[in-house]
Amino acid sequence: MATDFDKRKILSALCHGAIFFSASVVSVGIPIAILLVSDDQVVKDNAKESLNFHFNVWLYGIIVAFLCLLLIGWLLVPILFLFNLILPILAIVKVLDDPYQVYHYPFIFRLLK
Repeated sequence: MATDFDKRKILSALCHGAIFFSASVVSVGIPIAILLVSDDQVVKDNAKESLNFHFNVWLYGIIVAFLCLLLIGWLLVPILFLFNLILPILAIVKVLDDPYQVYHYPFIFRLLK
């Protein structure tokens, strides 16, 4: 039986790791489901932060796609890719290291508080 500590670590890491399924609806569905069913405030806050990151990745992707159509955005594609890869990995490492702390992504707009 998992303790609340282990449950918090797993659910928080799952929220942040969901971005790796970004080609599917499952990506945003995981943190939404966790937000709705969890009663742990730290897990809920990590789910909200993950959702905020999803919204930002989608927004930045739209902007970069538009700039690519104008032939000036091709240099931004690798930056967006690294942003989408490195920050969630860092978030997972941080929440596994200190499950009592909510991870806050840098460089994003927060729609959910």
